[in-house]
Parts: sequence; structure tokens; C-alpha cells
Amino acid sequence: MSSNRWRIIALLMGYAALGHFNRVGITVAGAELFIPKYGISEYNMGWVYTALLIAYTLAMLPGGWLIDRIGSGRALAIFGVTMGTFAMLTGVAGWYTESPFPLLICLLVVRSLAGLCNAPLHPGAAHVVSGEMTPNRRATANGMVTAGAVVGISCCYPVFGWLMDTLDWQWAFIVGGSALVAYGLLWWLVAVPLLPRPQPPTQQSAASPETGNAPTAWSTLGDTTLWLLTFSYAGYGYFQYLFFYWMNYYFTKVLEVSNEDSRWATFWVVLAMGAGMALGGRGTDVLCHWLGTINGRRALVITGMGLGAVFGIVGVNVSGLFYVALCLAIAMGAVGMCEGVFWTTATDIGGKSGGRSGGLAGAFMNTGGNIGGLIAPILTPFLAEEIGWTGAIAVACIISGIGGLTWLLIRPPVDD
Repeated sequence: MSSNRWRIIALLMGYAALGHFNRVGITVAGAELFIPKYGISEYNMGWVYTALLIAYTLAMLPGGWLIDRIGSGRALAIFGVTMGTFAMLTGVAGWYTESPFPLLICLLVVRSLAGLCNAPLHPGAAHVVSGEMTPNRRATANGMVTAGAVVGISCCYPVFGWLMDTLDWQWAFIVGGSALVAYGLLWWLVAVPLLPRPQPPTQQSAASPETGNAPTAWSTLGDTTLWLLTFSYAGYGYFQYLFFYWMNYYFTKVLEVSNEDSRWATFWVVLAMGAGMALGGRGTDVLCHWLGTINGRRALVITGMGLGAVFGIVGVNVSGLFYVALCLAIAMGAVGMCEGVFWTTATDIGGKSGGRSGGLAGAFMNTGGNIGGLIAPILTPFLAEEIGWTGAIAVACIISGIGGLTWLLIRPPVDD
């Protein structure tokens, strides 16, 4: 049984990596082709990035409901096949037209549909972890899964760039999407049979709040701790999505480095976040053992998001690509340490309603994170125009610091 659990975690890591590879590939094409060669403005490209995030956010709560209804395994299989299909259609759109305005419309539509399909990924993965792992291993497992996602993002910059150079940008999307579809089918065959089917609600868990029985799944959304957690995660989302969507552009156009140097610098910076996620998950479990659940999780998030804010500001005020990338890598790694804490806490809150709303609670928190995240791609070019790129990135760092300090008010459920 234990080996099956870790096998599922490994499969989730690969799934998260491919899912995020297909989400972020558009930024490589945007920085290197769509903006400089096709004439799509930074502002409109920001809307292309945000279109996926808006649809993703709107689908988050229905996606959480779907997870609790049909099971996380099946919901994740649906994600892989459908998201991969729309990733491929992004490339097909380039064969339909290469004129700037029609291409822009095609990208907005296809990326929005991809966002709808992407909704079950992280809530579903967190739900699997909550069901498969013991409480003292959940932060570790969640950290590993989210680290897999960030490894996919970091590899995307050089690998997707290489695919564009070797084939063309249309085929780069088709190759990435095809791999995700294949992985979705693999997940269905290998992982779904190992996961339990969702249990029908008991009479008690289905009772209305007026009966005074156990809280229902939907009543979880009124939990004050969940709202504070969601607010903090929105700050986290703003910080990370600014770098995910604009860092490659920042290196190439603001620092004026070559495409190849930018791809690899971005790779190392984002990979540092993945390392932070993996280390932070295990670090959280250790801190909780030493300090208790509440103080252990608080200490890690306040420290991580605070260091991210400090080193982010330092990074855009030093000279030389190496030192900029080093400081930003430390910032991303520090913030990345917090990811597992957020997801573990969300599913713990959902577990208070008889264990039937872990997917819904995670989806609600992720909705907040993506509201913060979807603002960053479209607000950043405006801020950069008004106060410069240094100021725009400093705003994200301040937001990260505020998100970290919010944890002074958050009391995670204690599972003794």
C-alpha cells in the first residue's frame, strides 16, 4: 500500500509538470514571436495570458465540485485529455491565420477553453494527497507535486524554445499537447484503478445547517480561516504569475540578453522555486513536529514570503544577468517553500465537513490564488509603463510580504 501511495505521488508530479509545461509555453512564443514578429502588443499579449487564468478561475469551484462528485482520479484524467487537446489547437490556430488580429482572437478563444479544462489539476492532486497520505506526510507530498509543476514550467523555457527553433511554434504546441493527452490516458489506466471511488454522502453530512449536525461541504466556504488562507494565496499567486508570464520577456527586452540566455536564466530561476517547494513540504512537516501545526506552518510561510519580497526587490536593483538571476532564484525558492502549506491547510479545512469537501476547499483557495495571478499578467505592463519594470516587480514583492503576514491571523486545523 505504501509503495502504491508514492507511485501515485510520482505520477502526480509528472502530470503537474506536463500540465504546466502546456500552460506556460505560450509565454515563450509570446516573448520571442507574437510580440516582436507578429505585432501583438504587450497589453494584448497580457490578455492572452490572462484569458486562460480567467477561465481557469471561473471553473475552479465547479471543478472542485466535480472532484468531490466523481472522484479526483477521474477528474484528473478528464483534465489531461481535454487540456492537451486545446494545447494542440493553439498550434492549429497558427495554421489557420498568422495575421495579428485574427491570430489574437484565436489565441484568446483557445486559451480560454484550455483554462476551463485545467481547473481540476491542483485541487484534484491535493485531494488525492489528502486521501492517500497520513497527516505528517501531506505537506511533503503536496510540496513534491507542486515542485513537479514548477519543474515543468522551468523546463518549458529551453525545451519549448528548442521545439520552436527546430520545428516551428505551431508544432511546439502540438508536441506538448500530445504528450499531455497521452499522459492523461496513462493516468486513467495506471492511477485511477488504485484510487478509491468517492463515497456517497451520509445522512449526517447531507444534513442542513439548521439541523445542528456536522457541517455540509458547501458550508465550508464560510470558514473564516479559509477566507484568510485564500487572501494570502492571492498574494502568492500575484507574485509567482508575474514571474511565470513576464520573466522571460524581462530578460530579453528589458535586460536585453539573447533568447538563449533568457531561456536558461528563466529555467534556473523557476527551477529554484520547484526546489523550494520540495524542500518546503518536508520542512513544514519537521517544523510542525517541533513547533506544532499552527506555529510551524506560520513560521514557514511568513519567512518564505518575506524572503521572497526582499530578494525580489534586490534582484531588480543589481547589475548583471548572473546576479539578477541569482537573487530572483532565491526569491522564487523562498516563496515556493510555502506552496505545500497552502494546499495541506485547505484540504485540512475541507476535512472538517466529514472529509467530503477537500476538493471544494482547495478549489476555493485556488480561485483566490488565480484572481491574484490573473491580475499580474495584465497589470504588470501598465505598471511598467508608469513606474518602470523595477517598480512593477517591487509591487509584486510588497504584495507577497502582505500575503505572508496574513498568516499571523490564520489558525490551521490541528489534527491530533
